[in-house]
Amino acid sequence: MAPRSAPTERQRRLGAELRKMRVAAGMTTEHAAGLLGVPRTNVPNMESGRSGISPERVHTLADNYGCADQALIEAMACMAAERDKGWWEPYRGQLPATFLDIAEMEWHAKRLRIALSVHLPGLLQTKEHARAVFEAVIPRLPDNNIDVRVAHRMDRQQVLDRPEPPALDVIVHEAALRMEFGGAAVARGQLEHLLRLSDREGITIRVIPFKAGGFPGAGQSVVYVESVVPQLDTVELDSTHGPEFIDSATQLDKYRAQLDAAEAVALAPNASRDFVRALADDL
Repeated sequence: MAPRSAPTERQRRLGAELRKMRVAAGMTTEHAAGLLGVPRTNVPNMESGRSGISPERVHTLADNYGCADQALIEAMACMAAERDKGWWEPYRGQLPATFLDIAEMEWHAKRLRIALSVHLPGLLQTKEHARAVFEAVIPRLPDNNIDVRVAHRMDRQQVLDRPEPPALDVIVHEAALRMEFGGAAVARGQLEHLLRLSDREGITIRVIPFKAGGFPGAGQSVVYVESVVPQLDTVELDSTHGPEFIDSATQLDKYRAQLDAAEAVALAPNASRDFVRALADDL
């Protein structure tokens, strides 16, 4: 099978973890290839995500690398077993690949921790709010491009309705709640949508009011994607140039601490609902 020309972020992550495991064991790519009975060039392709690997081969490599973390090995084997095309695949070629990477990570997440200061999470946006956000992009997007992005954002939300959806913990600043994307009527509908979602099991929304003052990470939009094992967690940072994905242990520790600090200054869930309700009533 020819190597993939554009592996997904999740495929690259599996390969990177295999490489990390091999390097920690002090083994060469030649040795790894010998364990699998494949040409040496196959190993760099596997470790870059450009070639797939079977769950059985993940176990073979992990066992010979001396990895004793069975939970991590099983999680990686499950990643290797993923062969079905996700709902996001029809969007490939219509949207930047990172849009699909985000959808794929959300779909496989165990828990999502999100902290935003100016925008609301895409998973919690109404169609009208999402359209207003995309209409504010510079340079302005063509109408058909906006339509595709809005459709994709709405489709992402099906992860919340699937069997055993990921837990969703959102910290949103008052500034984001007061941004009237699309005007007062759209903003009111968006706030009421947040209130409805906050009543759902597994979704927690906390608000940081202006009076809370400063807090770590106030200028960042952070999505912390928890996997079934912490070694496979990922942080997604948004920017005007597109998302950045981070998975080093040091950075993961930093962003967990940052989210904990933001949560500590946020209102409790019930008080947050009252806060959102008061803002909606004022519109």
